Amino acid sequence: MRILHTSDWHLGRSFHRVPLLDAQAAYLDHLVATVREREVDAVVVAGDVYDRAVPSLAAVELFDDALHRLAAESVPTVMISGNHDSARRLGVGAGLIGRAGIHLRTDPADCATPVVLRDAHGEVAFYGLPYLEPALVKDVLKADRAGHEAVLAAAMERVRADLAARPDGTRSVVLAHAFVAGGEPSDSERDITVGGVAAVPAGVFDGVDYVALGHLHGSQTLTERVRYSGSPLAYSFSEAAHRKTMWLIELDAMGAVTAERVGCPVPRPLARLRGHLDRLLDDPALERHRESWVEATLTDPVRPDEPMARLAERFPHTLSLVFEPDRAPEDPHASYAQRLRGRDDQQIAEDFVAHVRGGAAADEQERTVLRGAFDHVRVTDGRREVDH
Repeated sequence: MRILHTSDWHLGRSFHRVPLLDAQAAYLDHLVATVREREVDAVVVAGDVYDRAVPSLAAVELFDDALHRLAAESVPTVMISGNHDSARRLGVGAGLIGRAGIHLRTDPADCATPVVLRDAHGEVAFYGLPYLEPALVKDVLKADRAGHEAVLAAAMERVRADLAARPDGTRSVVLAHAFVAGGEPSDSERDITVGGVAAVPAGVFDGVDYVALGHLHGSQTLTERVRYSGSPLAYSFSEAAHRKTMWLIELDAMGAVTAERVGCPVPRPLARLRGHLDRLLDDPALERHRESWVEATLTDPVRPDEPMARLAERFPHTLSLVFEPDRAPEDPHASYAQRLRGRDDQQIAEDFVAHVRGGAAADEQERTVLRGAFDHVRVTDGRREVDH
């Protein structure tokens, strides 16, 4: 069976206030063309179809058009909700849409109810695990605790139990939206850390033939059977070095996996430039970035006059301007952003506690309270998205 694995469309998202709907439409054109030209048997979309729980009308129309075109190709499509999606909204009409071959999996309680497809070698069971917010699904899945690893393990126990009851030789594909250990994140993914634990081990998914992951925006191979497709477009300058692709997966009669990366259209290349303003304006080697979306980091000791306007004369598509003067790390004038770079919310809060107490660091009990507060805020936001 030939499977096209994609994820993280984030329909409706902008790039530094530049609308991306046209680029997203071009990507979906490319996806449908790939389905047709490569004779794809099934498409899987591993979450974050939309960029927010209440998507814009234009994003909904783009999604609706994509569903009609995939259905017209008579190629079954399986998709799950991600942490950016409202599972309830995305799942509206799932039963009816399923009759057209578009299978939406947004309810955690249905994670062990597969979409079963057939090829010349028999059945392939596709299990959709939507994004599992631990505090919201712990009881549904009867997990032993509210953590990402615990709820995913509970979901996979159900998957393996269902698979074991199926005829011998049934092959299996799992779609999941999670941060799996070994994956490399980027700046454009929403934090899903719970209890200070960000990642779950890939071994949680043992026992199935292929795991189609979503959430991280870079295309990655964790094992031969566990892969991230990544997002089809860059959504932050941290993805400047990414090659945006989909995975074309061949699942043979015995469940062995062969994978090929299929490139996605690039609306405009990204460039991250760094140095003194005069060098960025004069260096002939940078001419190749004239039509790129540019993030410029200026290292001038003193902020130059009108830097954005001057940069835009040479690089008309400059979108981001950062100031990082050449100074020693201990310089008291180092920017606040520099001091916070690479530190998560928990670390920043603990540093603040130490600062206001004259250097006395937070103890273990206080760190636990801070961690619980951050988890509560994030879970509350998740409930709000579900309720609305």
